[in-house]
Parts: sequence; structure tokens; C-alpha cells
Amino acid sequence: MSSFVYRLFQTTNADKLRELGSRRILRRALTAKDLVAIGLGTMIGGGIFTTVGTAVRGAGPAVIISYLLAGATSFFAALCYAELGAMVPVAGSAYTYAYATMGKLFAWIIGFALIFEYGISAAPVAQQFSAAIQDILKSLGMVLPGWAQQSNFIMHGAWWQFWQWDLLHSQYDVVSALFILLLSVLLSIGIRETATTNNIFVVLKIGALLVFIVAGMFLVHAFNFHNFNPKGWGALQPFGGAAESSQPYGIIAISAWVFFAYIGFDAATTTAEECKNPQRDVPLGVIGALAIGTVLYCATALVLVGSGPWQNVPIKNPLVHALAPLHIPLLSWIITLGVLAGTTSVALASLLGQSRIFYVMARDKMLPPVIAKVHPRFKTPIVTTLGTGFAVALLALIVPLVNLLNLVNIGTLIAFSVVCAGVLYLRKRNPDMPRSFRVPFSPWFPLAGIVSSLFLAIFGLSRATWVWFGGALIVGLLFFFAYGFRESDPENVVPVIEPEGLQEVT
Repeated sequence: MSSFVYRLFQTTNADKLRELGSRRILRRALTAKDLVAIGLGTMIGGGIFTTVGTAVRGAGPAVIISYLLAGATSFFAALCYAELGAMVPVAGSAYTYAYATMGKLFAWIIGFALIFEYGISAAPVAQQFSAAIQDILKSLGMVLPGWAQQSNFIMHGAWWQFWQWDLLHSQYDVVSALFILLLSVLLSIGIRETATTNNIFVVLKIGALLVFIVAGMFLVHAFNFHNFNPKGWGALQPFGGAAESSQPYGIIAISAWVFFAYIGFDAATTTAEECKNPQRDVPLGVIGALAIGTVLYCATALVLVGSGPWQNVPIKNPLVHALAPLHIPLLSWIITLGVLAGTTSVALASLLGQSRIFYVMARDKMLPPVIAKVHPRFKTPIVTTLGTGFAVALLALIVPLVNLLNLVNIGTLIAFSVVCAGVLYLRKRNPDMPRSFRVPFSPWFPLAGIVSSLFLAIFGLSRATWVWFGGALIVGLLFFFAYGFRESDPENVVPVIEPEGLQEVT
């Protein structure tokens, strides 16, 4: 029994991870600027363009407080990510940090939670891209067949009763599936090409938001901020957040809802092994992305609620609606371009982060090691990249995942809590380990990250969200005990399955 417990909480040596991260298996091509762009690529897009309408309807002008609360929670976590990312410059993000601090059980749980943050979140973002493309086609007089416009898979019984699946009358989001597959091919070609493409899209979508902020300022009126907090703080009871199918209300529930917009600033840590100077670049990338994103979110929310009565803000295309009184069609096209660029970069960065997490988990034998195979020419984890793309494309094709937004949030909030706890644990366990960046005001800032993350998860999300996440976690743990627990060895972390002829690269 004691041996079982020891193996369950056995940690991998942080010094070994640092040595592993110093190897040049993956191409080291990224700078701090690229990491900021990758973080913004995942943050800005699917969240601010599509959830802000629901947020305003649920909190009124006080939505600004919701964004600030979610941003503060992310800020504490970002500082902890920056310290751990500089200490352990290895791909894998929170999964790797949990493995080095709390053991393989917590590492698996966090790796599983990150599937919600990166992998699953890419599917609804792809569906948002598909909807924007179809709106453009409709304006040009072209309409896709009804069965190919959106995902609506019809089942007359339980999901496992495949004989009850109605394939003939189901609908399939073909555009979103093809979109994910194309991005996966781009990711397979190389990290430098991916970063360059992502940087272009980040510039486009931030430009669109800046255009909205500047143009919308001419419509802002102080009267629209009267009755600033019409919905109050919300239910403020454990698991009292709105169910996935209903409209959330109150500052706390809306803060948990808009938290989806902040997800992704930590994507920079998943590419630590591909940075030229990870000890310097990772902290700058994580904190820089969060700072820029928070300012843009609050400014956008301020202009949106100030440009007209908050009760009139639509859930769909709220930014375009807000600028309609200016009667400038070009502005609508700029916002639409920002939506396309935003969803593209979010999906691209999400798929990048998920493939790197699977790559590291396979390298640690938490997953079959063949998944960690690196392509000899492109120097990318080809199996996990294409496999992730295919799985997400299938989800985007047949499953409407908008209702899973809160599952994405709960997975991320739990990961944030563990990262903050990991900083405290390593400060106590290994205080002399070199730290190029340290969280200020420790232990208070890491504790604030833990408390705020758990507070939003418990008081902002519904009981149904916790039940679904718990059920999915049980399935994941069954796989862990069937394979990862037996095969992984924290004391003998292998570098990677290197194909014949692959050399360390610079």
C-alpha cells in the first residue's frame, strides 16, 4: 500500500526537467514577442467577440467589474506561470509543473483539465469562424446546403446507442471541420511558420478591436452607465451559477462566463522548449499577453455599454450592432475581419497548445510514447498534432459545443489553482532552485490565485458543470490507472522518441 501511494504522488526531478528542456530536439525559434502573440492569439477572439453580448445582458454596465475580476484571477495565475515557466523551461505548461511539484496523479488530472482549455475550446471557436464565413457568403448570394451549415447530431437514445443515431437528418458543420484540419496541417509544417501566421492574425484582430474602441467612443454617453449594477452579484451560493442552457446573471456568474475570454495567455508556456531564451521570454510572454488583453477587454466593454442602453445589446454580433448608428458599412466589415482573424488565431494557438501538452505527456509515458514522435524534417510532434486536429475537427463537425464553454472554464480554473499551489510548494521544498522570475508578495499572491480561482469555479459555475467535469474526470482516471500509472516513471523521463536521423537542432 505504501508503495502504491508513493508511486501515486511521485514527482519528477525539476533539475532533470531543466536538463531535458535544454536539449534542442524541437526548433528553438520563438522570442518574447512571439510568445506574447501566441498568448494573445489564444486569448482574443472567440471570447471577446462572441461572449461579450451575453455578458452585458447578464450584468449590465457592471460587466466591466466582471472582466476586472476575471482579469485579477488570471493575473495571480500569470505570475505563478511565469515563475514556474522560467524555472522549468519545458513544454507542457501546468501539466509539467504539477508533475515536478505534486506528483503523477495531480499531473494527470491537470493534463486532463487542460484538454478542456485547449483542445475542446478550439471546436466552438471553429464553429464561430464557420458562422462568420457563412454570413459573408450569404451577403454574396451563396448559401450552403442545410445539412452542411451547422452541427446538430441527432440521437434518439443515449449516446452509446449507436443504432439510434439519425445520420440522415443530422446536420454537420463542414466549414469548421475543414478549417481545423487546415490549421493542423499548418502546425505540422513547422513552429516558425505557425508563429508568423499567428502574428499576422493577432495584428488584424487587435486592429479591429482598436477600430471599435476609437469609433465607438463617439457614441458613449454617461447616461448609459446609470443603474450600474442592475443584476447584483448573483446567487452567491456554492454551485449556484447559471446552467449551461440558461442566461447567467450577476457579476460573479458573468465573471466566470467571461473567464473564457482570458483563457490562453498561458499558451506561451506550452512552447517553452521552442524559445530562444525561455528563462527570459516565458515570463515576458505570459504577463505581456495578459496585460494587453485585459486592457483591450475592459476598453471594449466600456465602449459597448456606454454606446447605448445595455438592455438593447444583442447576444449575436454586439460590436457590429453598437457601431450601426454611425452608418459606416466599412466599420462592420472591419469588425467581421477581426472576428475571422480572431477565431483563426485562437483555434491555431489552442491546437498548438494541446498538441504540445499531449507531446509531453507521451514523452513521460502518461500516454503511448509513439504519440511523441517528432518529424525528422519539420521538427514538430507530427502524430499528436494531426491526431489532435482530427479529433477536434470531428467534434466541430457533429457536436454543438457552445454549451461546453463552462467546462472549458472549470478545467482552466482548476489548472490555475494547481499552478499557484505549485509555486508555494516549490518555495518550501526547494527554495535554492534558480529563479529568473519570482512572484512578488509571496505567499499572498499565490494564495490569492488559489482562492480567486476556486471562488469563481464554485460560486460562478453550475452544479451541472461540476457533474459533467467530474464524470469526464472519472473516465480519464480509469485510463490513467490502466496505462499511465503503470508505464510512467518520474525518475526516468525519456527525452522523446526520435526518428532515425533526427539530431538536436539549433
